[in-house]
Amino acid sequence: MTRQLILAINPGSTSTKVGLFDGADEILSRTVRHGADVTGLSLPAAIAASRARSAGLIGRIEYRGRGVVRDRRSRRLAGPDDIGTYAVNPLMREDLARGRFGMHASNLGGLLAHKLGELFQVPNFIVDPVVVDELGPLARMTGMPEINRRSIFHALNQKAVAKRFAAENGSDYKELNLIIAHLGGGITVGAHAKGAVIDVNNGLDGDGPLAPERAGSIPVGQVVELCYSTRYKESEMKQKIVGRGGLFAHLGTFDAIEIEQRMADGDEQAVLLYETMAYRVAQEIAKHGATLRGDVDAILLTGGIAYSTWLTEQISARVGYLAPVHIYPGEDELKALAEGALRAIRHEEAVREYEGDTHGTRI
Repeated sequence: MTRQLILAINPGSTSTKVGLFDGADEILSRTVRHGADVTGLSLPAAIAASRARSAGLIGRIEYRGRGVVRDRRSRRLAGPDDIGTYAVNPLMREDLARGRFGMHASNLGGLLAHKLGELFQVPNFIVDPVVVDELGPLARMTGMPEINRRSIFHALNQKAVAKRFAAENGSDYKELNLIIAHLGGGITVGAHAKGAVIDVNNGLDGDGPLAPERAGSIPVGQVVELCYSTRYKESEMKQKIVGRGGLFAHLGTFDAIEIEQRMADGDEQAVLLYETMAYRVAQEIAKHGATLRGDVDAILLTGGIAYSTWLTEQISARVGYLAPVHIYPGEDELKALAEGALRAIRHEEAVREYEGDTHGTRI
């Protein structure tokens, strides 16, 4: 049987995860770190790392591409005879590079895939990117004609977990109504109706529950007052919303393990904030009971901080009346990427062409 080798790339803020798959089976994986420490690097590598950190996000493409290909173990992942697939068109690359729908490390995924695709002369795809947009008109409209709500969320992991739950229960994702909460540095909660995410909070712009590094939805009038108070620059205000907001703004850390330890040590502020986060997540889940008209097959909690039994129990206690709650801690995004590419290779799912409107592309 012909091997179907797939190289999956998942860029994050401080690392790039790379996995080589034969079909849906992982052969090996590697995390290439992009931290601040250049100790032990050769002079050229240290200079490259320094330049990468001083450049903007898109300026890091060359550095990350070299890191993926040149890392000693990663060479086993990338070679002209090894790479099996990766459909990223010019318009998509342009929008990713200029951050049309927001600037995030995940923008690098399609750009890196294209560069490696050119290098090894193979097709390149992205799978369920953060701007997957299946919102209905009711979810998109706001009270300000100048602003429509955007769909920016943890699409890759939410879709993967939804399909996993369906398979485990002898069903099909397109037959189910699900509410899925991705609990990580940012938190997004999506209403999945028969295979489409018809409503979800914009996790990049601070919409939704407060999270370890995001302020969440807060009274807009007070935000406007703060913006015009001259206390903060525009860049500082944006950081207060995304990056240095949420639990970090109050506790000085994003680390959920550290926060739970502080809770165990009697830190009342940590307890209050963590419980507030659970409360806001539960509210976000509950509102989608209305979105789905009460017809909810299951609620799924996933993401890195879904490992917290304390947190998931707090949320479950508030939303269990809606539907059974299932926990899928962590994220298996490399496998989800590989499975998406595999569906395209096997023609099980049509490859969609990115057209540059607000509806993101997925395969």
